[in-house]
Amino acid sequence: MTSLPEPVRVVQLPDGTYTYADAAHLPAPQAPPQQIVQHIHQAPPDRTVQRIALGSGVGAGAVAAGVYFGPLLVAALSSMAISLAVVALVAVAAAWGVVTVVRSVGGQDGKQAAENVAKVAHRRR
Repeated sequence: MTSLPEPVRVVQLPDGTYTYADAAHLPAPQAPPQQIVQHIHQAPPDRTVQRIALGSGVGAGAVAAGVYFGPLLVAALSSMAISLAVVALVAVAAAWGVVTVVRSVGGQDGKQAAENVAKVAHRRR
């Protein structure tokens, strides 16, 4: 029991508030929780263009252009490819719809015309 500190003496002031009797016996201030700031970075860009530019002595302009325009070019090409894929899908759906309508409405004449077109296509091969 001798290793325990003496209890802190608290007194009540005339205005009704409480305070410590001796400033030397104040408890240690509670430290606020430590805030950790963590920076999350993206993966570095491909360095191939930079190495080629620096190896040929072109300079910082080519390095900056490679870093800036490389991902920009990839994004533009991807956007164009996606747009063309959507257009191709719409064209296939439209062709399928036209063929379905012609087959259902055409009757015998439509079937004969389809056979004639198929024969001509086979002869050209």
